[in-house]
Amino acid sequence: MVYTLNKKAALEIHKKIFLIRETEEKIAGEYSNQKMRCPVHLSIGQECVPATLSHFLNNRDFAVSTHRGHAHYIAKNGNLKKMIAEIYGKVTGCSKGKGGSMHLIDKSVGFYGTSAIVGNSIPVGVGLSYTLLKSKNKNLSIVFLGEGAIEEGVFYESLNLAAVKKLPTLFICENNSYSVYSPLNVRQPKNRNIKEMVKSIGVSSLESDGNDIKKVFSACKKGIDYVRNNRKPFFLLFNNYRWREHCGPNYDNNIGYRTEKEFRSWKKCDPLLNSYNLLKRLKINKSIIAEIEKKQTFKINNAFKFAEKTKFTNKNVYILVIQNIWNI
Repeated sequence: MVYTLNKKAALEIHKKIFLIRETEEKIAGEYSNQKMRCPVHLSIGQECVPATLSHFLNNRDFAVSTHRGHAHYIAKNGNLKKMIAEIYGKVTGCSKGKGGSMHLIDKSVGFYGTSAIVGNSIPVGVGLSYTLLKSKNKNLSIVFLGEGAIEEGVFYESLNLAAVKKLPTLFICENNSYSVYSPLNVRQPKNRNIKEMVKSIGVSSLESDGNDIKKVFSACKKGIDYVRNNRKPFFLLFNNYRWREHCGPNYDNNIGYRTEKEFRSWKKCDPLLNSYNLLKRLKINKSIIAEIEKKQTFKINNAFKFAEKTKFTNKNVYILVIQNIWNI
């Protein structure tokens, strides 16, 4: 299939960027009401990669993600009502209200889960790609990870297996520079080049700006085409930045691990603003954009209303889980 960043593609990508941004902004705005009884890891500022990648995927492609997985779930067309209901702890949630924000799943669209444990979903995604070895179609498995997961042993084991077995796996690494509050330069050697390190393991790789839609589109196209056509793994490294705190709805520039100057510098690279600028260059009528955003806003509000009115998961479920763990 030939992919071009034309007007139709740009509008589809904008729709996803807007949907992800506004969903998470509403989560942040509603969080203080204490109806979402679970931690949330927001990806505001990092919407470009999942939104753009989604243009190349279908429901038969697999995907797994991390604790910061809302954007990936939404981009893979996961059910938004079920995601919000899950965050609210409701039985109508995608994990029946038992998993919360860090345990999202929608197998109907090929989204096989997020995990609270750093690096935990990487071998799952590689395992899913193993099931595609004998498949006659060109489907693949997407493994979303942050650069912090590169410091986990399972990353190297999984990458090695994908290389040795020639598995159709596309690794999408979003480097937002921080693992919680620790910058990359205190966690990894000064001269380490992640892209080249991955190549040394035997997996082709490419690094790109993670906020520029054209660059992300080009990188995703190269990675997708490589995996679909060669049935081998590929690693895409995108550099972007999370705006909010590591865990929670607030900004945290005041606590000292990053500066206001750094934050403002990255904020100028806003994926949503970049999307508006792209649509302007493509001379897309503002009324078309407004109508798309109106529909997405309606979708978001409906999802929150749905979550509010449905029932909580039976607390006895949690009691049974604890009893089974402790044999009481």
